[in-house]
Order: sequence, then structure tokens, then C-alpha cells
Amino acid sequence: MKDTVRIPPWLFNIKFNDAVNEALNKKFANKVVHNVGLCIALWDITKIEDSFIFPGDGASHSIVHFRYIVYRPFIDEVLTGKTKSCSKEGVYVSMGFFDDILIPADAMQHPSRFDDKEQLWAWSYEVEEEKHDLFMDIGEEIRFRVVDETFVDTTPTGPDGTSVETSDNSDSESKKSPYTIVGSISEPGLGLLSWWNS
Repeated sequence: MKDTVRIPPWLFNIKFNDAVNEALNKKFANKVVHNVGLCIALWDITKIEDSFIFPGDGASHSIVHFRYIVYRPFIDEVLTGKTKSCSKEGVYVSMGFFDDILIPADAMQHPSRFDDKEQLWAWSYEVEEEKHDLFMDIGEEIRFRVVDETFVDTTPTGPDGTSVETSDNSDSESKKSPYTIVGSISEPGLGLLSWWNS
């Protein structure tokens, strides 16, 4: 990656590379970069170009080339997480450090149904003409296959003068996740780990 790093004058008393590390981690760590993934931590700095101080600004500005550790699973990769919540839309899964994972209703084991009373999804498993409802309880470990990912550009936009947004639209816009993973459990071996232990 490449970015212009601004080091304010009060940080001139520490080593320049340490100040650049701190600035890059402050800007990127635990944030989603569009079409890249969730940034975890700075790996290394490969090149620092010349620094400039602009009139009226006592800070130094440097173009820095660097590598970052990023979380972005491959399509068809099998991951293990924990069920976070359920709705008619599907099952939401958490990896502990990343929560925007959805297993939609059409990607469940067949046949599955949403139980309104329990507010959980259940796989109706049939053994020797006996049906068993295997519920997906909250907090259970779940194995799923990554089938899709979606990036949404959530950077603020300026006024364009063509449309007036209502407060309802701006609220829904602010709730969009910048990076969402879509999973599937519709094949043998996938789903809650407790289903396959015995």
C-alpha cells in the first residue's frame, strides 16, 4: 500500500520510523479498506520518500510504501466461528475479531426452518423415519464455507444538490457494513461442530 503520512511537530522528538509506524497503525488498524479487507497491523515499511513541510503547517508529509496484515478469507475457504444471532434472514457468525458474517436462509442444511418461538434456526434431520430438530444455539461453534464477499463504500459523500436525503435514509446508510462475508453450511460436515462430533 502507499499513503501520505503526516507527522505533527510534537512527534519530532521520537525516531521518525516509530512516528510513521504509529501514524499508519492509527489510520489503518482495525479498519476496512475498500476492496482490500480488514486491516490488522502494520507488517513493514518498504520505502519512505522525501519529506515536505508546507507553508502554514509545521508537520512533515511523506509518501510511505508499506505492507499491512489484512484479514480477507478466500472464496471456498472453510472457517470456524461462533453463532452470534439468528433472524429470518439467516444466522450471523462471529470470528471474535470480525462479526459481519451471514449464513443466509437458502444456504442452510436442507431442510431447515426458522423457529419463531425459539428465534433460532433448526435443521430437521431425519434418521430411520424419525425427525430430529437440531437447533443452532447462540454461542455454538459453527463450520462454514465462504461463498461470497461484499464491499460497500461507506466514505462520506458531499452534497450534490440533486436530492435531499431524509434522516431515515442517512440512518440506514450509516448502519451498512463496509465488508460482509457470506457463508454456506449446505453440505456434509458443515454447520454446528456438535452435529458431527458423534
